[in-house]
Amino acid sequence: MDVKKLVAQMTLEEKAGLCSGLDFWHTKPVERLGVPSVMVSDGPHGLRKQAEGGDHLGINESIKAVCFPTGSCLASSFDRDLVYEVGQTIGKECQAENVSVILGPAANIKRSPLCGRNFEYLSEDPYLSSQLAGAHIRGVQSQNVGTSLKHFAANNQEHRRMSSSSEIDERTFREIYLASFEAAVKEAKPWTVMCSYNRINGVYASENHRLLTEILRDEWGFDGYVMSDWGAVNQRVDGLKAGLELEMPGGNRANDQKIIKAVQNGELDESVLDTACERMLTVLYRYVEQKKDGVVFDRDADHEVARRVASQCMVLLRNEENILPLQKEQKVAFIGKFAQTPRYQGGGSSHINSHKVTSALEAVKEVATVTYAQGYDTKEDVTLPDLHDEAVKTAAAADVAVIFAGLPDAFESEGYDRTHLNLPNCQTRLIDDICAVQKNVVVVLHNGSPVTMPWKDKVKGILEVYLGGQAVGGATVDVLYGSVNPSGRLAETFPKKLSDNPSYLYYLGEGDVTEYREGVYVGYRYYDKKEMDVLYPFGYGLSYTTFAYKDMKASCDEMDDTGTVTVTLTVKNTGDRAGKEVVQLYMQPCEGKIMRPVRELKGFAKVELQPGEEKEVSFTLSKRSFAYYNTQLHDWHVESGTYTLWAAKNSRELVCSVQVKVNSTVDIPRVYTRNTTFGDLLSDPKAAKVAKKLMSGVSILGSDTDSENDTLGEGTADMMAAMMKDMPLRTAVSFSGGAFNDEKLEEALRELNS
Repeated sequence: MDVKKLVAQMTLEEKAGLCSGLDFWHTKPVERLGVPSVMVSDGPHGLRKQAEGGDHLGINESIKAVCFPTGSCLASSFDRDLVYEVGQTIGKECQAENVSVILGPAANIKRSPLCGRNFEYLSEDPYLSSQLAGAHIRGVQSQNVGTSLKHFAANNQEHRRMSSSSEIDERTFREIYLASFEAAVKEAKPWTVMCSYNRINGVYASENHRLLTEILRDEWGFDGYVMSDWGAVNQRVDGLKAGLELEMPGGNRANDQKIIKAVQNGELDESVLDTACERMLTVLYRYVEQKKDGVVFDRDADHEVARRVASQCMVLLRNEENILPLQKEQKVAFIGKFAQTPRYQGGGSSHINSHKVTSALEAVKEVATVTYAQGYDTKEDVTLPDLHDEAVKTAAAADVAVIFAGLPDAFESEGYDRTHLNLPNCQTRLIDDICAVQKNVVVVLHNGSPVTMPWKDKVKGILEVYLGGQAVGGATVDVLYGSVNPSGRLAETFPKKLSDNPSYLYYLGEGDVTEYREGVYVGYRYYDKKEMDVLYPFGYGLSYTTFAYKDMKASCDEMDDTGTVTVTLTVKNTGDRAGKEVVQLYMQPCEGKIMRPVRELKGFAKVELQPGEEKEVSFTLSKRSFAYYNTQLHDWHVESGTYTLWAAKNSRELVCSVQVKVNSTVDIPRVYTRNTTFGDLLSDPKAAKVAKKLMSGVSILGSDTDSENDTLGEGTADMMAAMMKDMPLRTAVSFSGGAFNDEKLEEALRELNS
């Protein structure tokens, strides 16, 4: 389709109309020219297709579909291929249901565990988030269905999300919040990107030219169209100028008229509108011209995919005395409402109308006979004596008690943030009371984000299943009884308490301003730098087998920042059960002048091994793997020095390492002023000669400071040296005794800056 020719035939009114939706879920047609209307639909962990009279918050019912594990669960797989498969399956479902674009994945950083929408998001780490978001995009789009990578950008809280301004410095924005989207855009090429509700440093994302055009298109090469989050448009004409093509939901004729008037009065160049229409039509016809006929939405088959996927995401956090896997002949009690009615997804726009839900209590019938007691209800956080006492009694009579606990729907949802990290009090009390009568306790957690665990040391097993989708019950039984060896790893840190989180003091902000004062120290970057105890570190997870690493090597000992280095190591399954290991590669920066995290994730690989089997794993790193974002250059920069690359089990458990010296090929321009310190001059070999000349005529106290004539006490010479190092050049005038003046200082500065 020649979209330029098509746009040239459109009236101004038709062009303006094409840039807003027809209704909640459809684009506008241009019937006169044969341009069809196509449907977009909510995601990202399933198809939430609604009728034309639908809504975007999950209030009205959508079609029966399959709910896959949510983002928080799926990210714990650390498995690009698995995430691709989920996207591919959802893409087929979209084809069967005539959906052109599914809204997702969601790549916002988990700045705080309080964010009510964290269950949709992937990680606190931008590398992991962007890699998995890219895998999801490639999977969906392999079926010729588009994705809408969201919510771009810095949408990290639900509180006042439509008006709050995320105040972020440039380096933090680039290294953490934009980086979570960057590789997904560059490598996976999403058809569309969804802008967020919030402002960024005072400018709404929907009309942020720097964000939507200069960075997204000019730097990253995005070639699709940008749509608004539902209701995110502030000033429509400003948004169009900034690079926002499609306003959703539709029906806002007033904004269409504003576009028309802006062109007519010269405020908006019609070529900007033409370009927006061309981008819209390019994506629309990409779907229309390759629409697949005869695709069937096989819900039962996809349910089994969801079960297998969920089992690969679950994280075994504790397994004392190898209490897991359970044995079929053991007398096991399942305790807790979630065993019978699992919480498997979050609330809001991603809420799937599941065609069926498998509970653990139902699934275990295929494996073993268990007893059951409900224990608590989720309507209110109150202990119901009859349910509570029955559960304690049932648990006491078993060999092992498995308590299904977690967060009720009301505790986390789109639209509002959590206020604490605790489980309901009634559940905590139930766990404590069962531990008092039963020494063999396993806790299964259903939650979309971290919770505190005051009972952690009282139980022998903890299995984090997150919000594992509609087949979570079957997947949980698969892991509990060992038909699946757990291989999930935490994609976020579990802090010991809420106040440990780096954003704790400033999270919700004041009014409509939220300051990201913690800078680049988000998640494990903060906890590891602080050497702070955590409940469970980023990347943590246990297995029913054991693994060993050896023979870690780098393809070179030294490289320029224009080159690459390949790191290899051998991983061996040293246990007696097949399993999957997640090898994590962390970069530890050189000891330079820039404040950086002690380690950052730069690679990961999931490898499946039979007992005794070993395989080689490799990672290739380039300039970006070693770089920080330099705000003077407005670009990524590598400090020259020696970097350590760690193969690790998690951010805290480092196994083996190699070192690589990286030489920067970019010199950062230095500009010296009257207030440059002598120490800064001395650190620059080219400027050191001038510095020494200036220093030779400077006496800080106007007297001899030799340690042998130290009249001010021991250590005076060291003090003088330190003071001299940190003194600005202008002090050479004050302490030269008249031998040095402003004219000579300016002459020295001209020499330094030449």
